[in-house]
Amino acid sequence: MKHFYLVILFFVCALGFSQESTKSSADIDGFKLYPNPVTQGKVYIETTDNSPKKILVFDVLGTKVLETTILGRELNLSELDKGVYILRVFEQNKVATRKLIVK
Repeated sequence: MKHFYLVILFFVCALGFSQESTKSSADIDGFKLYPNPVTQGKVYIETTDNSPKKILVFDVLGTKVLETTILGRELNLSELDKGVYILRVFEQNKVATRKLIVK
C-alpha cells in the first residue's frame, strides 16, 4: 500500500512541475537588447510588436532599482551605478528577463 501512495505522489508532483504558466514563461517575440554592456547610459529594446513596455531593473541582491514604462525603444539608464543588473521587460502578456551590465 505504501508503494501505491508513493507512485500517486510521484505522478502528482510530476504533473505539477511539468505545467508551466504561459504568461510567466513566454518570451517576447523578436526581443533584442543592445548595447549590452551599456557604456553611454542608454540601452535600446526592440520587439516584433514594438508596443509599450513596462521595465523593471533589479540589482544582484534582488532590490528593485528602476521601474518605468517606455513607448519607444530607448531606455535611459544614466542614473544607475556601474554593475550587473537583471532587466525584466513586460509587453502585453509576455515577459523577457535578461542580464544587463552597466559600465
